[in-house]
Amino acid sequence: MKVPFRLAALVPVAIFLLLAGFFFVAIYRGDPSRVPSALIGRYVPEFELPPVPGLDMPGLATADFGAGTPVIVNVWGSWCIPCRTEMPLLVELRRLADVPLYGINYKDDPAAARRFLAEFGNPFDRIGRDAAGRASIEWGVYGVPETYVVDGNGRIALKHVGEVTPEAIAGEILPALRAARHAAPPGN
Repeated sequence: MKVPFRLAALVPVAIFLLLAGFFFVAIYRGDPSRVPSALIGRYVPEFELPPVPGLDMPGLATADFGAGTPVIVNVWGSWCIPCRTEMPLLVELRRLADVPLYGINYKDDPAAARRFLAEFGNPFDRIGRDAAGRASIEWGVYGVPETYVVDGNGRIALKHVGEVTPEAIAGEILPALRAARHAAPPGN
């Protein structure tokens, strides 16, 4: 039986449209801010960052984690538009959470970082300058801003991708912080 030429020409077009439909659904399905992190449950990576020059604050290193107290880590840059919006919320989060808040200043000019903090407030207890972005890569940063909750053992308990919002604070960050406060001590 011979297939008509027009029908045979439509088969590749139909296959293409079917595949395009699958890709379209895959691209637009789900929340892009819910990017899974392979680091959840693992210890913070090995890193050591110097302080931001001109700020009277210590830098940040792996040794600053795992002392029994959970911490929040925020990766930010003065050039980052969402970071400008979230900084007042981080100031409030620092007050609400009552735990240390550490900053990783990502690929930023020190003078611009100082101006940014002077304008929006400085919620950080420590800030490490990640001039080359290498430490952020080790943390699994996809783009700034990103916020992490680290338990008292130094394990990453939560990764929030994107700007912190009041909803993210109430629905993700504070609950993860409560759970991190009850994390099992090392060796258990």
